[in-house]
Amino acid sequence: MKIMAIDYGDARTGVAFSDLTGSIAGETLVINEWSQAALADKLAQLYRSRKAEKIVIGSPVNMDGTRGPRAEKSVELAALLAEKTGVQPIPVDERLTTVDAHRILSEAGRRGKKRKAVVDAVAAQLILETYLNSAH
Repeated sequence: MKIMAIDYGDARTGVAFSDLTGSIAGETLVINEWSQAALADKLAQLYRSRKAEKIVIGSPVNMDGTRGPRAEKSVELAALLAEKTGVQPIPVDERLTTVDAHRILSEAGRRGKKRKAVVDAVAAQLILETYLNSAH
């Protein structure tokens, strides 16, 4: 079962897909889009074109466990995606995924614009891996 993971951001949204067995992370990409409605359309199109069967979306929970404005935006996007795909996205705690993504890219020698261009895709991959590790 192919799974699509989303790291939702205001300007850039990272997307990662699992392999067909739903056991390892594979393809990643970044969508540059400010409009939530346009982003939902693009994500729904990707979901269909990649023949995914499940969607997981990063749920930005504060370190103290509370939910802030970013979490509400994530819930709104999940509702739009459910409407457009017929599949209810599964929230995944994404605490520190962007921090970890920056660390991974820094250790790999990626700096500046090169890192900025892919950090959201790496964060989406980490969200996917978190889900895959918890689901098995």
